[in-house]
Amino acid sequence: MVEVNLHGRQPQTVVNLRRVEELREWSYRPTQQTITIGSAVPYSVMETGKIAELVPALAQAARTVGSPQIRAAGTLGGNLGTCSPAGDSLPVLSALNAVIHLIGPQGTRDIPWEEFMLGVKKNALNSGEFVHSITVPVVQGWQGYAKVGTRNAMVIATASACLVRDADEGLISIALGSVGPTIIRCSQAEKWLLKTTSLRVGAQINADLAVEFGRRVSDEATPIDDHRSTAAYRRHCVAILAQRLLVRSLA
Repeated sequence: MVEVNLHGRQPQTVVNLRRVEELREWSYRPTQQTITIGSAVPYSVMETGKIAELVPALAQAARTVGSPQIRAAGTLGGNLGTCSPAGDSLPVLSALNAVIHLIGPQGTRDIPWEEFMLGVKKNALNSGEFVHSITVPVVQGWQGYAKVGTRNAMVIATASACLVRDADEGLISIALGSVGPTIIRCSQAEKWLLKTTSLRVGAQINADLAVEFGRRVSDEATPIDDHRSTAAYRRHCVAILAQRLLVRSLA
């Protein structure tokens, strides 16, 4: 509807999926340690309660979306359908290695996050397909989301980041938003950190290492200058966000 209201798109047909109950459901599978969230579950449901308990980074991202009215209507399906690099939930889905479940005329298919977002507002949906639900793992460890904008609320991200630390496996993942044509998964910074230090339960980290991690993360960003910010400021932002998230994950 944003495209219709602001950018002049005139689709012949608009289908409202909001009342499809199946898309407004979510489920937790304790044996598999996964949670599946329907594409029409609103952000307001993710802010608190069981979803927030199981996927804290998603709850943190949900709380930054617009106003309470927008969070009552906005959904993961909306972020995935739009596929803007500034979508608040998308770095979380990337860092958690989400699987996107699609339905269309040819049936159903599952697609990993890294194959779903193809570019700015471009995704892997075929004609007639829509997002049914999203599955993410329930990670035993710390996870967090943070973003920078031109003000403290109701703002599109100038830069954002999600960091997930799996303390049991000693793994870490970090994904960036608003600093490239897609969500950027910082695989090189992740590999460097895993080689440099232990990330298992009880691990500690010094300040210099955190700063270097932030620098390496920013090196993987591909920001641009636009009406919201400069590329240089965005690169600075993700370095600081990565540094802070890493320190918090080990506090």
